Amino acid sequence: MDATKKRVAIVGASASGLTACKHALAKGFRPVVFEAAGDGVGGVWRRTLASTRLQTPAFAYRFSDFPWPADVSGAEVFPRHDQVVEYLAAYARRHGVTECVRFGCKVLAAEYAGVPDEEAAAWERWSGNGEAFGDGSGEWLLTVQHPGSEATQIHRVDFLILCTGRFSGVAHTPTFPPNRGPEVFHGQVLHSMDYSNMGHAAADELIRGKRVAVVGSGKSAFDTVAECAAANGGRYPCAMICRSGRWMVNGGFVWGVSLGHLFCNRLAELTVHKPGEGLALALLAILLTPLRWLLSKLAETYFKMQIPMEKHGMVPEESFAGSMSGCRLGVLPDKFYDRVEEGSILIKRARSFSFCTDGLVLDDDDTSERVDADVVVLATGFRGDQKLTDMFVSATFKQQIVAAPLYRQCVHPRIPQMAVIGYTENLTSIYTFEMMAKWVAHLLAGAFRLPSIVRMEASAAEWDEHLVMRRHGEGGGGKPCLGGVSTWYNDEMCRDMGYEPRRKKGILAEWLQPYRPA
Repeated sequence: MDATKKRVAIVGASASGLTACKHALAKGFRPVVFEAAGDGVGGVWRRTLASTRLQTPAFAYRFSDFPWPADVSGAEVFPRHDQVVEYLAAYARRHGVTECVRFGCKVLAAEYAGVPDEEAAAWERWSGNGEAFGDGSGEWLLTVQHPGSEATQIHRVDFLILCTGRFSGVAHTPTFPPNRGPEVFHGQVLHSMDYSNMGHAAADELIRGKRVAVVGSGKSAFDTVAECAAANGGRYPCAMICRSGRWMVNGGFVWGVSLGHLFCNRLAELTVHKPGEGLALALLAILLTPLRWLLSKLAETYFKMQIPMEKHGMVPEESFAGSMSGCRLGVLPDKFYDRVEEGSILIKRARSFSFCTDGLVLDDDDTSERVDADVVVLATGFRGDQKLTDMFVSATFKQQIVAAPLYRQCVHPRIPQMAVIGYTENLTSIYTFEMMAKWVAHLLAGAFRLPSIVRMEASAAEWDEHLVMRRHGEGGGGKPCLGGVSTWYNDEMCRDMGYEPRRKKGILAEWLQPYRPA
């Protein structure tokens, strides 16, 4: 196979898209990266709040072959968003990725052509033969809108890689009964995505001197509240409306031990159930459950001592270990609870809320409270699944992409010649994206063939059952996250590619040190 003659397209120039392009280039392909933004690589990191920082330390959020600059890794434990953008841009320049990116080009639709639906439905192996390009008869038709024009152009490609992420594009907004939604509110309502996209100056102008209420308890909610409080102080305190607390920490260490060494190494993974683990490991996980409970309680006790969450009614309902497994851990904005103490932030707990003419009505059991507001920011998450479904022309593919899980978190058993990178998260997401990109690049190069569709679907379903349990059984959340089984996942990927899964020197290092890019 002549890799240079195969047409590979990547949608998105975020961290996942950049590493997908880099590894495809390393295998001899010449991919084209379509990026809707016209101002550079970096994805959501280019369009975020002024105060946004990484949620993982710099040493854990890096590509394996591209370290952070010494001045950043030494001084900034959690780098600022602009430093992340520069790091990603430098990575793209270093590996020749920038030359592959077509900025301002938005992919509006993807249609699979060349193989009738009934023939594809009868396949026993993915893409017909378990290989990336099938027998060569199928291709993707991409409808692309180019910069400065409403006109579109069709691009034909042999393989499609979607790197569109989960945290942009389609906002998740609550629904309300008639006459209790935003339509009755006389102020301004916007989603945190729109607030982030406004630009720093416009966002500051919107909130300054206004009564602002922010709905949500995730990282975007905390950051938005902190920005509003810094802008307005106690004169116009910012109200934070949430159902429950979230584990938001002030660092990545517990009594001097990193969270990675406590929850993200091989030893820690022995304490949790894993897909396809077998009877022996299942019994061992049951026996070691008290150890996981103890580590979780140690972390909870430490952070309760460090952060006044109990005083302000923000102790999470789920365990710390559950938060780690579900990727629901965040870094607390600087001086957040200092601003709560001074009255610049008002925390309001409520089971539900609705709008009135001059603010919000909070309902909690048999009581209700009104919160006056001029601006309401809904930090209520995103619809990553909707972004995927909107990409396809085929009604069948629209239904399949969300109805059934991805094999190895990368390819759908029933959608040929296509991969998804970056949809499933991890606590150190950039490392997972890089592993996925390597796996897809090996698949493109023919290093291995995928098993039968039946086996792919069985494996994907087993993994999905595990991830669903982590999402909902330990406190909720709705996003797939490898959390407490990332090493187990990486082992599977390594075996597929023909690599030895255990790659550290020494038994102690193998069992006690977390796998990180290095």
